This record gives sequence, structure tokens and C-alpha cells, in this order.
Amino acid sequence: MTQARFLVLFLLLAASSVHAKNPVSPAGDNGAASIQYEISLANPERHLFHVEMKVPDVSGELTVQIPSWNALYQIRDFSSHMQQVEARIGSDKVPIEKIDKQTWKIKGHGMVKIAYTTFWDEPGPFATQLNSEHAFINPAMVPLYVPGRTAEQTQLNLSDLPDDWKPASALKLECARVVGKLSCAGGASTYDAMADAPVEVGKFTVIDVPGIEAPVRAIVHTDKLDKKRLAEELHRICAYELKLMEGAPFDSYTFLLHLGKTAGSSGGGGMEHANSTAIAVRSEGEFLNVAAHEFFHLWNVKRIHPAALDPVDYTKEQYTRALWFAEGVTSTYASYTLVRTGLWSKSLFYEDLGGQISDLEARPAGAWQSAEQSSLDAWLEKYPIYNRPANSVSYYTKGQVLGVLLDILIRDRTDDQHSLDDVLRSMNEEFGKRNKGYRDSLDIRMTAERVAGGSFEEFFDRYVAHAEPLPYQRVLGLAGLELKTVERRRPSLGFSAGRDASGALVVRGVDPESNAAQVGLRPGDAIATWNRGEAPRDFDEWLNAQKKGNVLHLGIQRDGQSLNLEVRIGEALENSFVIVENSNAGEKARRIREGLLHGTTQPVTASVR
Repeated sequence: MTQARFLVLFLLLAASSVHAKNPVSPAGDNGAASIQYEISLANPERHLFHVEMKVPDVSGELTVQIPSWNALYQIRDFSSHMQQVEARIGSDKVPIEKIDKQTWKIKGHGMVKIAYTTFWDEPGPFATQLNSEHAFINPAMVPLYVPGRTAEQTQLNLSDLPDDWKPASALKLECARVVGKLSCAGGASTYDAMADAPVEVGKFTVIDVPGIEAPVRAIVHTDKLDKKRLAEELHRICAYELKLMEGAPFDSYTFLLHLGKTAGSSGGGGMEHANSTAIAVRSEGEFLNVAAHEFFHLWNVKRIHPAALDPVDYTKEQYTRALWFAEGVTSTYASYTLVRTGLWSKSLFYEDLGGQISDLEARPAGAWQSAEQSSLDAWLEKYPIYNRPANSVSYYTKGQVLGVLLDILIRDRTDDQHSLDDVLRSMNEEFGKRNKGYRDSLDIRMTAERVAGGSFEEFFDRYVAHAEPLPYQRVLGLAGLELKTVERRRPSLGFSAGRDASGALVVRGVDPESNAAQVGLRPGDAIATWNRGEAPRDFDEWLNAQKKGNVLHLGIQRDGQSLNLEVRIGEALENSFVIVENSNAGEKARRIREGLLHGTTQPVTASVR
């Protein structure tokens, strides 16, 4: 579940059928689907989906639920969006009893129909939205499911589409006009498969990515578009990662893209799915990294997945110690893909890696929170206090750095004959293709040991399970690289902020010594206006243009009240880290460095160039 750098990227790991090569199928292939859903998009400006669910073969009592989480590692209680839940058998309305916040029961026999409305107007790949411009549906946020019957086939019907709208999804949707309105229908092998196939409905551009062994297309909703450039960038990303992992695990793949202004105010990011991804970013620089990250999730997470996350439990948190690998090492491969395909220069690759190390070392929590603990604590990320530097480190950031260090160590031990690439391919053979979950860090370590021909127990114990300082200098030196410290003064806001799941900009932490604290800014405050307008797209870029003493006018929402605060920009002394090449590195170290940059080993290559 990628991330843009500033937004935690998270995943939905659906149950076993989702990991199959083709978990969704055309409506005609399903015959009469067992459980049917009709979702009306009438009057989209009202933001209300009208849903009817038909459940056959009820005997005595029917229980239905709505997931409490999906897309983010956060309990978000999608039932809070629902209104007017009713049940019918035939033409008769029957009693429906609410059991808890996400569960209803109906007594009856035969076919039971359940109708309700659900309000959604939240932008971004981690939510659902219906407005006058488009609909984006994460299915687990809208349709109910029947506990114990999620393995049955489902039929999804979208009705009352506006005249100039059309749908796109990994689901195979077939459309026809019904009483003058466009309706579209498609089937999925299970509820989980349907839940893992988001749907975009609206006016968009379709780009077929050329030169890929299986069909790949991009569905693009944007205010401006360079089709040729986007197609070439996606071709490089997809072709390289498919060659690296030795073939496509899908019959077809769909990028659902909201770029530029159409990304909305959600903060940006990407969400991986079995045969598709949804991405919302406001700049091309963000897009390349997120696209490479999300496409690599085809293997790492969607097929090579922790056993602890399978099958999905929609009712409560599911914990794994391996998100540092599932997400962080996926970030390792996003950066590898970009530099190995020429979309990044090597200097940009070094800058990115140095930035990850700088971010990691700037957080005091790194002294005590391990990569495994950070993975377990993913469910705390919705709380502003948890995201403070003193309270947590990112499993994305630490995992990306651990991935590079582990890669160098494998290359060094094998005289550059093997690499982390071999670990991912081996795990795909042993776990991904067999639809078998791995045992968190244990199976990762054991696979790395088989590839390298020696123990990594000490590395995993010290740097994965525990929080000992990472051996940057020693390991980077094996690849002819050096880590240098740069000290500089920079403007400081005195607070940190980020987008929540609804897209609202929320204060996450306030430096108690800052002017922001003195004027009364608090964690949890919602920032409504920034200098009497919208917040900048790129905080770092905005802040770098400021000077100490400049005044920032903030409009704040707190406990239903509106406040206006004037925050003076401060100054902070910052230590950052940069990666440079060692001109005196030996021949072996230079070979390892080239292997990292080009995806090569001796004598085997994983490069497409």
C-alpha cells in the first residue's frame, strides 16, 4: 500500500482468491452470481450511493456487516457513512436489528433484499468519493457482506450513470442502456476479490502501455496530460519489474490515476490491489516513485504476503511484524526501479537514500522502536501524538534503508553473484506462487540465508527485531559508498502537519519551545486556511522559501470553534546525511555499487538495458 513520502501507504490484503492470477471475471463467466449488489449513482452531486443487496438462500436468519477497515491500517468504521438501512422479503418490509456498530440481523427465508444509502465525498486512493465530476469506489467501503459467505461469487451492478460517464476497474464491467440510463455489471469470484478491485466512474483518458507481455492500461483523470511521456514512464517501470520478477502474475493490469488538481486535497499516495492500483498525486516527481512502488506490490504484499494478514478480517486490526519488508523493501525496489531504468539519475538515487537516512536519524524514537515494533504499531498512525518524532519511526523509511543494507551484505558475501533480487524471486516461488503466507521476519531471514549461504541471525536480531544503530558506514563502504554529515540552518515551522484519511490537514505535533506553541497551536488542530488561502502542495518547498521571523497566518478549527493564529517562522539547526561515492573504493566494492545501480550480479543480470 504505497505511500507518497509524506503519507503512510497502507494495504488491503484480501483472502486467498485475491492472490490468484485472475481473481475477477466477466459477468457472463459467473452465471447467476450468489450475492448481488446494485449501486445507483443517481444525483452524484448529493454524494449519496443508493445500494441494494440481494442475498439468496437465507434460512431462518441473515447476518450482514460492513467492514470497519480497508486501504489504511486504521479502524475507520465505514458504517458511520450509512443511512436508512431497510430489509425486504418479496415486497414486504421486514424488521432489521442492529447488533453493533457494523452488524445487522434479519429473520427470514429465501431471498432477502437490503437497501441503504451511504454518503461519501472523500478524495484519494484510500477513500471513496461521489460528486458531480466522478465516482471513485473502494468496494469494501460501500457493499455489506455476509459473514461465512464471503467465498461466494458476487455480482456488482452500477446503475444511473450520468450520460457522459463510463467505468474502469480490474473488474470486467459490461455496460448497456436501461431506460435511457447507462448501467454496468461485472462479477467477482468472491467478496474479497470484489473488495480488492476499486472502480473509477467518470470522464477519463485511457492509455495503453506499450510493449508489455500482458495488457497494462492507465485510466487517467487529470487537468493536463502528456500521454506519450506517461506511457513511456509506465513502460519502463512495468517492463523492468516484470523482467526482474520473471513474468506477469496477472492477465491484465489497471492504473487508476488522479493527477494534478484532480488528486484533490487528500495529500497524495497510492493503494495497491491484486490487479490494479489507485494513485492520487499532484506532481510528476511524486508519481514516478508511487507508480514504481505500487506496481512492485504485485509481488511484495499482494502475492508474497505475511501469513498473519491472511485471510483478511474486516472486523478488527490484523497485526504483523513484517511491514518493514512488505512496505519498506517495496520502497527499496521503487528506488531501484527508477535508477535502473534511467528515470532517476544515480545522484537522485543517492539523494533519496540520504534523505531516508536523514529522516530516520531525525526521530528520537529510532533509539528504541525497532522495525518490527513499528510494523506492529501501524494501527496507531491515525493518532497525531503517535506520529511525533519522539514516539515513532516509519516502517517505510526504516525498511527501505534495511533493504539496501541487506542487499549490499548479500552481494558482499557472494562476491556479487547474488543479491536481494534473488531473495524476492525465491520468496515469490516459495510463497507467492503457492499462495502461502510467510512467517514474518523469520522466513525473510531464512530465504536471505539460503541465497547468501550464511547466517543473518545477528543482522535481523540487532537491526530488525531490536533498535540498535544501523551500521551505515560499514555496510555502505562495502559498496564503495560513504555517508557524510551536512550541518545547516533552515527555516522551521515549529510544528508538523499531515492529511488525515478525509484529506483534512491536521497538526500532528508542536515543538514546545517554538513560537507555534507560544501562540497556542495544539496537536489535533485542523488547519482550514494557510495565509488566508489553501495550504501549499509541498511544505518543504514553501518553507525553504521563508526567512526567520516571517509570519504565517493560520485559520484553525478546534472543537467546533474557529481560531486565527499568527505563527512566526523560526530557525533550526539540522544535520542531514548525503551519500557520496568513494573514489578509492576497491574493485569488488565498485562492482557491488554498479550492481545496486544497474540491477546486475556477476555473471547474471536482472537489467532490461
